[in-house]
Amino acid sequence: MGYSVNGVELATDEQGYLLEPDFSDDVVRVIAAAEGIELTDAHWKVVAYLRDEYREHGHTPNFRNMLKGLSEALPGCDSKVLYELFPLGPAKQGAKVAGLPQPLGKGGY
Repeated sequence: MGYSVNGVELATDEQGYLLEPDFSDDVVRVIAAAEGIELTDAHWKVVAYLRDEYREHGHTPNFRNMLKGLSEALPGCDSKVLYELFPLGPAKQGAKVAGLPQPLGKGGY
């Protein structure tokens, strides 16, 4: 499986996560469409947060830390809101849609 973005084929693992991060907005649109997600401003805020965390730490946060970290970017954000945005799991599906490699281990660490 792979994603074709602007005529470029991006390599993925067997679960559809990019092998190398891609920070373009077009990648987010393509992967979100493949996941059946219609992007909203809230989705883009989560994507920006996950990308910032990946750039700073080399990995994405687990769900608990993600929830805590998003409290400023998305006031009123709780686990229910995040699961409405990314029903297959905010930490994992969010990272996939953000164009990041698959999170490590159980909770992304």
